[in-house]
Amino acid sequence: MILSFQLPYNKRMNSKKTQPAILIHDLTHRYKDTEVLKTVNLSVMPGEVFGFLGHNGAGKTTAVNIMTTLLKPSSGSVKIFGEDVVQNSFAVRRIIGYVPESVFLYDTLTARENLIFFAKLSGVVNAEQAVAKTLKFLDCEGLADRRLGTFSKGMRQRIGLAQAIVHQPKVLFLDEPTSGLDPEGVLLLRATILRLKTDYGMTIFMNTHLLSEVSKVCTNIGILRYGKLLYSGSLDDLTHKFPARALLEDIYLSYENQSK
Repeated sequence: MILSFQLPYNKRMNSKKTQPAILIHDLTHRYKDTEVLKTVNLSVMPGEVFGFLGHNGAGKTTAVNIMTTLLKPSSGSVKIFGEDVVQNSFAVRRIIGYVPESVFLYDTLTARENLIFFAKLSGVVNAEQAVAKTLKFLDCEGLADRRLGTFSKGMRQRIGLAQAIVHQPKVLFLDEPTSGLDPEGVLLLRATILRLKTDYGMTIFMNTHLLSEVSKVCTNIGILRYGKLLYSGSLDDLTHKFPARALLEDIYLSYENQSK
């Protein structure tokens, strides 16, 4: 493959001694008088593709903002591979990548120039080489010397993903990654997520409300409803709890209704 990670994380670690990639303990967050996260406890192991499900306003983005050091929790803790997101935020930023729903890139620069700039900010030693490998991995070499201001939503998302993985993070956060993508873009993203997992053991935390995407790529899921974590576990375990439900959408709604 193209990206030169040291070794797949799932092959480097002894499963019996592996610490969680993401460990959330008694996490809460308030905006003034509104409690948007209510004592959330969650563990995501290395190499998982974790789907974080919830309705709009459930608190998913708030949780991701805390995990990516962009927001401080009201109480509780989050650790990424043992590093506390508040106490060791700089160390956390070195080992995570993040693709927000609306990717920020410099429109007057080319894709290559954008990526080199962000790679250097992330401390990548040979930024030009890392960018070239990342563009090749994502099949974006044809976009390298075009200015971002001319890009479609799908093109911007692909370069945003390149920016998030150019420094070879251990954990990749995706916030509503398929938002605004056409069917071809969704298929490309799905294939890339699976390659990052199977070839490199990268841990991927995908924040979404699209159940169809979860069923295609995720190994484990969490369901958040008005700031409360209703379920965390494997997708198979959840479907076994509702054997009469044929569709994941029906299972999701049934689980929500049971928890009201």
